[in-house]
Amino acid sequence: MLEINVEPNDGFSVCRLAGEVDAYTVGEFREALSGITDVSRLIIDLSEVPFMDSAGLGALIGGIRKVRESDGDVAVVSSTASLNRLLHTTGFDRIVPVCETLDDALASLDEA
Repeated sequence: MLEINVEPNDGFSVCRLAGEVDAYTVGEFREALSGITDVSRLIIDLSEVPFMDSAGLGALIGGIRKVRESDGDVAVVSSTASLNRLLHTTGFDRIVPVCETLDDALASLDEA
């Protein structure tokens, strides 16, 4: 089961996920990301995601692409060692800031 909450804040939005992002839940994740179209700064909080497969990574990249096509900026929060390893080995952390905390992610967006 995957829980997704989108929280609009002053100047940015946070998409928080809790649960595994895999072939069974990726549709929900894609749908949530496609609904976030009018934000200039988005933080995707994966700190409560213990596992993400290639389908989840593809959805994540697709959502980031949509935000960037609208001249937006994205940062990702991840504090899980296995997920951080996935984001690092795939080179994902070279295209989007991957931070350990929400405050760090917000600071990286402020610098962008």
